[in-house]
Amino acid sequence: MWIGSPLRGAARLVSYLLLTLTLLPFHLLAMSLGLRAISSRLPVLYHRMVCAILGIRVRVYGERSTVTPTLFVCNHVSYLDIEVLGGLVPGSFVAKAEVATWPFFKTLAKAQRTIFVERTSSKTSSSRDEMMKRLDTGDNLMLFPEGTSSDGTRVLPFRTALFGVAQLRRDDKPIVVQPVAIAYTRLDGIPLGRYWRPLFAWFGDLELVPHLWQMVCLGETEAVVTFFPPVDIEKLGDRKKLAEFCFRQVSSGVQAANTGRYELLPPPTTAP
Repeated sequence: MWIGSPLRGAARLVSYLLLTLTLLPFHLLAMSLGLRAISSRLPVLYHRMVCAILGIRVRVYGERSTVTPTLFVCNHVSYLDIEVLGGLVPGSFVAKAEVATWPFFKTLAKAQRTIFVERTSSKTSSSRDEMMKRLDTGDNLMLFPEGTSSDGTRVLPFRTALFGVAQLRRDDKPIVVQPVAIAYTRLDGIPLGRYWRPLFAWFGDLELVPHLWQMVCLGETEAVVTFFPPVDIEKLGDRKKLAEFCFRQVSSGVQAANTGRYELLPPPTTAP
């Protein structure tokens, strides 16, 4: 069943393209000139403005790690996660290699210095090396360890291979790892149940363009982001235990947000 306003959708897409085409040249110029302060902050501003254009209201629970670098470990629901998380965390994403083949979006991903990961185990080591290199230079990274997007109702098991980067030490301290949960909970103030959640969750064999068009035509969306207390691999023992701990934290955050049990989450905060 179709819901939403095509006029709203068209206006949002035009606004999104105008914003992107306006800010992208400034960002690329800042990167080419080595203006790190600008090139790291401009994407955050851009993603926040995109959320405003798309009618995404972000509610934040818990405190984001301010340690640089931090490895943020999050569940993956939709392409919207990039806008929501990108507006909260200054850093780069770790994405599946297929994104590097998507027209237009690959340009945006490369502009934010996204690390593309091959799913085959034989190429995981090179991706892990690139992640360690970027963390060692002080870049925050956002990792989706499920390896794909979910239906937004549950969190898929975390793949442990890339958690090996947490073994890196900087200034004789282990890399900070912060579990993060994201859930899309309301549409125009009405709680989303399992039936309506695929309006925002992009997973399985859903086609991108029809899903994107339906989404931009909808009303105001609420996204709940939960930052759990940071940990490190030394506290957990090894990468598998670290991955399992993060999985449990993120799963609990998604379930609490989806069921409206916000009292189970860390105290709410104002989005930075």
